[in-house]
Amino acid sequence: MNKPKLDHIGIAVKSLDAGTAIYRALGLEIEHSETVETQKVRTAFLSVGDSNLELLEPTSPDSPIAKFIEKRGEGIHHICLRVDDIEAHLARLKSEGYRLINEAPVPGAHGCRVAFLHPAAGNGVLIELSEKHD
Repeated sequence: MNKPKLDHIGIAVKSLDAGTAIYRALGLEIEHSETVETQKVRTAFLSVGDSNLELLEPTSPDSPIAKFIEKRGEGIHHICLRVDDIEAHLARLKSEGYRLINEAPVPGAHGCRVAFLHPAAGNGVLIELSEKHD
């Protein structure tokens, strides 16, 4: 397994238009946007060097992002690490006793396979693992 790389930082927002305004004012552009039905969210990716900011707007009041915003307000939701073998990482983390939200990858943005670790595993930070498919 290769060392993970920072893929993106996820930021929960009520509105993509309002949420992206400050980043567009800083000269960043939306590189990609899509709706991820399985997560009930619309996303907008803004490239920052080799990584991205992913703004997440809920598409349903029962989406994880809507619940996050209701409980904590807008702000940083998660960090995402790009890995080359998501199953191997999940198996190793589980065997070492880390708490997983997803024990198997699920579909994510950009056609990636993703899995989340419980915030208790990341010192209060929600960690997403992402594996890109060619």
